Amino acid sequence: MNILISGGSGFLGSAFSQELLMRYQQMGKELQITWLTRDSNQAHPSDITMMTYDELASSDAYFDVILNLAGAGIADARWSDDRKEQLLASRMKLTKDILAFVARSHVKPKLLVSGSAIGWYGNQGDKPLTESSGFQTDFAHQLCDDWEQLALQATEFGVPVTLVRTGVVIHPTGGMLSKLLTPFKMGVGGQLGNGQQIMSWISRDDWVSAVIFIIEQQLDDSTFQVNENTLHPANNNDMKIYNLTAPNPVTNHTFTKTLGAWLHRPTFFTLPAFLLKLIFGEMSTLLIDGQKVLPKALLDGGFEFKHQTLKEALEQQAVK
Repeated sequence: MNILISGGSGFLGSAFSQELLMRYQQMGKELQITWLTRDSNQAHPSDITMMTYDELASSDAYFDVILNLAGAGIADARWSDDRKEQLLASRMKLTKDILAFVARSHVKPKLLVSGSAIGWYGNQGDKPLTESSGFQTDFAHQLCDDWEQLALQATEFGVPVTLVRTGVVIHPTGGMLSKLLTPFKMGVGGQLGNGQQIMSWISRDDWVSAVIFIIEQQLDDSTFQVNENTLHPANNNDMKIYNLTAPNPVTNHTFTKTLGAWLHRPTFFTLPAFLLKLIFGEMSTLLIDGQKVLPKALLDGGFEFKHQTLKEALEQQAVK
C-alpha cells in the first residue's frame, strides 16, 4: 500500500499515519506513507517520506490512495473577509495541485479520500442529519461545498472519491478539547449560550479507525476497481459520503458537565450568546448553532465505534 497525505503532519494526519503504520507492521505488510509539504526541511518521523508540492508537480510516483486533509483551521482566527479567503484558498489551491497530479498520472490512484466537515449541513438545530440530508446556506456550508465539489473532479479522471465530513474531534493534544483544557482546569469553564445547541463529536481514535475502515472497504469494493488504461470507473458509483461523528451527539450543556466531571472541576460559568458574537463575530456560529449529525453510512457499513459516548471518549484518553 502506498498512500499520499496532504496535511499529514497535522492533528489528524499524524495520528492516522501512526496507527496505519502500526497495523501494517503487525500484519507484516508493506506500507509507504508520503506527506505532502510546502517545507522540504519539515521535521518528520523516520518512517514517513516527504514530498513538496513542487516535487508533486513533476512526480511520476504511484499512490494507491490519496488522503486530502490540508487546509487552514476554520476556528483558528476570527472570520474577517481576508480570513475567509485564506480558509478557502488553503483548501482549493492544494486540492488543485492534487488534481493536476491525478490528471497526468498514467496509473491512477484507486481512491481519493477528501476532507470536509459537518459544517456542510449548515445550521439546522436539533434536526437529525445523515449523509442524505440537505443543507442550509451559510459560510461554513459554502466553504465545505466548494472544497467537496473541487475534489469530486477527480472522478473525471477515473478516480473514485469519498468525502469525509468530520465533526468535533475529541483528543487532549489538539482540536477544540486542547483549547478548553486550561480554562476548565482553572475552574472557569462553562457552557456556551443556553447550552442546548447540539455538538456532534468523534474521538480521534474513532476518526482514525473510521478512515482506515472506509479505505479498506472502498478498495475491497469491486465497483472501485479502476482500469489504468481507461479514464472512467466501470460504473457511476464513484462518489460516497461519510459523516465522521459518534452515534451519540450531546448538547453543549452535557458536554460542559461531562468535561468538568472528567477534570473534577466546577462548571458554573456561562458565556452568553451576545458576548460570544461580540468576541468571535460570525465565527460564533460554530459555538452557538447546533448540528445533530449522525454517522448512518458508517453504521450501515458495519463500523464499530470504540467510544460510543462522550464519557467513554474522555475517560480513555491517555493525556489529562
